[in-house]
Amino acid sequence: MSTPAIEILGLTKDFPVGFWRKRMRRSLDNLTFQVEEGEVFGFLGPNGAGKTTTMKLLMGLIFPTSGTARVRGRSIDDVQMHREIGYLPEQPYFYDYLTARELLDYYARFSNYSKAERRERVGRFLERVGLAAAGNVQLRKFSKGMLQRAGIAQAILHDPAVVILDEPMSGLDPVGRREVRDIILDLKKQGRTVFFSTHILSDAEMLCDRVAVLAGGKLQGVGAPGEIVSMKAHAMEILFEAREGRALPAALAKNATRIGGRCRVEVPEEALYGALEQLRNCEARILSVSPVHPTLEDYFFRLVGSPATSRGLEEISR
Repeated sequence: MSTPAIEILGLTKDFPVGFWRKRMRRSLDNLTFQVEEGEVFGFLGPNGAGKTTTMKLLMGLIFPTSGTARVRGRSIDDVQMHREIGYLPEQPYFYDYLTARELLDYYARFSNYSKAERRERVGRFLERVGLAAAGNVQLRKFSKGMLQRAGIAQAILHDPAVVILDEPMSGLDPVGRREVRDIILDLKKQGRTVFFSTHILSDAEMLCDRVAVLAGGKLQGVGAPGEIVSMKAHAMEILFEAREGRALPAALAKNATRIGGRCRVEVPEEALYGALEQLRNCEARILSVSPVHPTLEDYFFRLVGSPATSRGLEEISR
């Protein structure tokens, strides 16, 4: 049996709060799960759920109240573990008067590459993240998406087996998100493990082999996106064109949404044939009938809206 890329065992983190710092607030509560080698793993949750706290614990930037974790079999207390990891924080700070090439050369020095090795490696990774043409441009002139790509380049510059990205798509426009998604998929093709946090659920559904959902500092579920939300259809969607001059049945007209010259209506599965018969009787043209599956977004908001989770989020926000 292979060793997990990341193994989290009962991680708990309490922070002192208040003026005298005598009251403790639990940010992370007995978190346990593992990330397998070579998978893209999404870490989902609302702001304040404990995602960044978890990643800082993995990186050894803060220390757990209890529990531990291992990266590729090495404890997070082992300094050698950091050789295996590439890390991009949610809000990285770079010296913005450096060029992208100078920035990567600076980070390459930490891995003791020779000058020739650094030159070759920096050029190769600028090419990989699509910044070859902007390598000699100062970072202060970069867009948010370009800065994220430069940040990812520094995270993977030393060829780590595990890449940890904290909200890599936060604040990006659709083009920037597409660029970062392509880089993550390229890392997967190379056999690397990518562990990234996000609250952009469509990206998680598109990229992830598995996801973990965190809310109120507690793990709510782990699995493939389809397993998490269950693929059983909860309704049927009918797309149709109404015949001019013919009124729709009252029940369908009330629930239908007009999209241009078309109408869309959702009905329970058991009511599908009755709805189709009603539409046929008023001479509507049926364009499509398709099942409506729950999405990761549905699951996410159902969790956030639950009383237990809401209490946890309130405690975090205090």
